[in-house]
Amino acid sequence: MTASWLTSDPVSTIELPDDLLWSLPERFSEAVQQQPFVLPIQVQNHEIDHYGHVNNGVYLDWLQQTGWAHVCQLGLSLELYQQLDRALVVHRHELDYLAPAYKDDALVMATWLVKFDRLSVFRCFQLQRLSDRKTLFRAYSHYVCTRMSNGKACRLPQEFLAAYRQASEV
Repeated sequence: MTASWLTSDPVSTIELPDDLLWSLPERFSEAVQQQPFVLPIQVQNHEIDHYGHVNNGVYLDWLQQTGWAHVCQLGLSLELYQQLDRALVVHRHELDYLAPAYKDDALVMATWLVKFDRLSVFRCFQLQRLSDRKTLFRAYSHYVCTRMSNGKACRLPQEFLAAYRQASEV
Protein backbone atom coordinates (compact mmCIF):
# COMPACT_ATOMS: atom_id res chain seq x y z
CA MET A 1 0.00 0.00 0.00
CA THR A 2 1.25 3.50 -0.78
CA ALA A 3 0.53 6.43 1.50
CA SER A 4 1.61 10.04 1.47
CA TRP A 5 2.12 12.44 4.32
CA LEU A 6 1.78 16.15 3.76
CA THR A 7 3.81 18.40 6.04
CA SER A 8 5.34 21.83 5.51
CA ASP A 9 7.82 19.91 3.34
CA PRO A 10 6.86 18.48 -0.05
CA VAL A 11 4.73 15.35 -0.05
CA SER A 12 6.82 12.29 0.67
CA THR A 13 5.57 8.89 -0.39
CA ILE A 14 6.73 5.78 1.42
CA GLU A 15 5.86 2.28 0.29
CA LEU A 16 4.49 0.43 3.31
CA PRO A 17 5.25 -3.29 3.37
CA ASP A 18 2.42 -5.71 4.07
CA ASP A 19 4.36 -7.54 6.79
CA LEU A 20 4.52 -4.79 9.43
CA LEU A 21 3.83 -6.22 12.86
CA TRP A 22 2.08 -4.04 15.42
CA SER A 23 1.66 -4.89 19.05
CA LEU A 24 -0.37 -3.29 21.75
CA PRO A 25 1.02 -3.53 25.28
CA GLU A 26 -0.66 -6.39 27.13
CA ARG A 27 -2.60 -4.03 29.38
CA PHE A 28 -4.49 -2.87 26.26
CA SER A 29 -5.41 -6.30 24.90
CA GLU A 30 -9.08 -5.31 25.21
CA ALA A 31 -8.62 -2.31 22.88
CA VAL A 32 -11.74 -1.27 21.02
CA GLN A 33 -9.73 -0.93 17.78
CA GLN A 34 -7.58 -3.95 16.99
CA GLN A 35 -6.15 -2.77 13.65
CA PRO A 36 -4.13 0.44 13.86
CA PHE A 37 -4.33 3.52 11.71
CA VAL A 38 -0.85 4.06 10.26
CA LEU A 39 0.92 7.13 8.97
CA PRO A 40 4.25 7.05 7.10
CA ILE A 41 6.91 9.55 8.16
CA GLN A 42 10.12 10.52 6.38
CA VAL A 43 12.63 12.07 8.80
CA GLN A 44 13.62 15.55 7.63
CA ASN A 45 16.90 17.37 8.25
CA HIS A 46 15.27 20.07 10.42
CA GLU A 47 14.06 17.36 12.84
CA ILE A 48 17.63 16.37 13.77
CA ASP A 49 19.05 17.82 16.99
CA HIS A 50 22.62 18.54 18.08
CA TYR A 51 23.06 14.88 19.10
CA GLY A 52 22.59 13.79 15.48
CA HIS A 53 19.21 12.10 15.91
CA VAL A 54 15.56 13.14 15.87
CA ASN A 55 14.77 15.54 18.71
CA ASN A 56 12.49 14.07 21.41
CA GLY A 57 9.91 16.81 20.87
CA VAL A 58 9.47 15.75 17.25
CA TYR A 59 8.15 12.36 18.36
CA LEU A 60 5.38 14.19 20.22
CA ASP A 61 4.63 16.23 17.07
CA TRP A 62 4.38 13.00 15.07
CA LEU A 63 2.07 11.54 17.71
CA GLN A 64 -0.22 14.56 17.42
CA GLN A 65 -0.13 14.53 13.60
CA THR A 66 -0.97 10.83 13.51
CA GLY A 67 -3.84 11.24 15.96
CA TRP A 68 -5.28 14.12 13.93
CA ALA A 69 -4.90 12.21 10.65
CA HIS A 70 -6.81 9.31 12.19
CA VAL A 71 -9.53 11.60 13.56
CA CYS A 72 -9.91 13.19 10.11
CA GLN A 73 -10.13 9.74 8.49
CA LEU A 74 -13.02 9.05 10.88
CA GLY A 75 -14.79 12.18 9.62
CA LEU A 76 -14.13 14.38 12.65
CA SER A 77 -12.75 17.60 11.16
CA LEU A 78 -11.62 20.71 12.98
CA GLU A 79 -14.67 22.44 11.48
CA LEU A 80 -16.93 19.87 13.14
CA TYR A 81 -15.10 20.36 16.44
CA GLN A 82 -15.74 24.10 16.15
CA GLN A 83 -19.37 23.63 15.11
CA LEU A 84 -19.99 21.36 18.12
CA ASP A 85 -17.92 23.58 20.45
CA ARG A 86 -15.84 20.57 21.47
CA ALA A 87 -12.15 19.75 21.72
CA LEU A 88 -10.19 16.76 22.92
CA VAL A 89 -7.35 18.03 25.09
CA VAL A 90 -4.47 16.05 26.50
CA HIS A 91 -4.88 15.01 30.10
CA ARG A 92 -1.83 12.75 30.13
CA HIS A 93 0.86 11.41 27.80
CA GLU A 94 3.10 8.48 28.71
CA LEU A 95 6.06 8.49 26.30
CA ASP A 96 8.63 5.72 25.99
CA TYR A 97 11.62 6.57 23.80
CA LEU A 98 13.13 3.19 22.94
CA ALA A 99 15.68 3.95 20.20
CA PRO A 100 16.71 6.96 18.08
CA ALA A 101 15.64 7.83 14.55
CA TYR A 102 18.04 9.48 12.11
CA LYS A 103 17.95 11.74 9.05
CA ASP A 104 16.27 10.14 6.04
CA ASP A 105 14.85 7.22 8.07
CA ALA A 106 11.55 5.98 6.69
CA LEU A 107 9.22 5.44 9.65
CA VAL A 108 5.62 4.59 10.27
CA MET A 109 3.53 5.64 13.27
CA ALA A 110 0.53 3.54 14.25
CA THR A 111 -2.30 4.54 16.56
CA TRP A 112 -5.16 2.63 18.12
CA LEU A 113 -8.22 3.75 20.00
CA VAL A 114 -7.94 1.61 23.10
CA LYS A 115 -10.92 2.94 25.00
CA PHE A 116 -13.47 5.73 25.05
CA ASP A 117 -16.23 6.67 27.44
CA ARG A 118 -18.55 9.62 28.03
CA LEU A 119 -15.73 12.08 28.74
CA SER A 120 -12.46 10.60 27.55
CA VAL A 121 -10.60 8.96 24.68
CA PHE A 122 -7.53 6.76 25.20
CA ARG A 123 -4.99 5.99 22.45
CA CYS A 124 -1.81 3.97 22.04
CA PHE A 125 0.96 4.79 19.56
CA GLN A 126 3.89 2.79 18.19
CA LEU A 127 6.64 4.13 15.89
CA GLN A 128 8.68 1.72 13.76
CA ARG A 129 11.64 2.18 11.45
CA LEU A 130 10.89 0.41 8.17
CA SER A 131 14.44 -0.70 7.35
CA ASP A 132 14.75 -3.00 10.37
CA ARG A 133 11.18 -3.03 11.79
CA LYS A 134 12.58 -1.76 15.09
CA THR A 135 10.11 -0.10 17.46
CA LEU A 136 11.57 3.30 18.35
CA PHE A 137 8.78 4.81 20.42
CA ARG A 138 5.60 3.88 22.25
CA ALA A 139 3.06 6.16 23.85
CA TYR A 140 -0.23 6.12 25.67
CA SER A 141 -2.44 9.21 25.66
CA HIS A 142 -5.56 10.17 27.60
CA TYR A 143 -7.68 12.95 26.11
CA VAL A 144 -10.60 14.70 27.81
CA CYS A 145 -13.50 16.31 25.97
CA THR A 146 -13.93 20.02 26.69
CA ARG A 147 -15.97 22.93 25.37
CA MET A 148 -13.81 25.06 23.09
CA SER A 149 -15.63 28.18 24.28
CA ASN A 150 -14.72 27.85 27.96
CA GLY A 151 -12.32 24.91 28.38
CA LYS A 152 -14.64 23.07 30.78
CA ALA A 153 -14.91 19.29 30.64
CA CYS A 154 -18.06 17.93 29.05
CA ARG A 155 -19.45 14.77 27.46
CA LEU A 156 -18.31 13.56 24.07
CA PRO A 157 -20.92 14.49 21.45
CA GLN A 158 -22.82 11.72 19.67
CA GLU A 159 -20.88 12.46 16.45
CA PHE A 160 -17.61 11.59 18.19
CA LEU A 161 -19.02 8.46 19.82
CA ALA A 162 -20.44 7.25 16.49
CA ALA A 163 -17.07 7.74 14.75
CA TYR A 164 -15.21 5.88 17.51
CA ARG A 165 -17.72 3.02 17.41
CA GLN A 166 -17.22 2.80 13.65
CA ALA A 167 -13.43 2.59 14.13
CA SER A 168 -13.89 -0.22 16.63
CA GLU A 169 -15.81 -2.27 14.06
CA VAL A 170 -12.99 -2.26 11.49
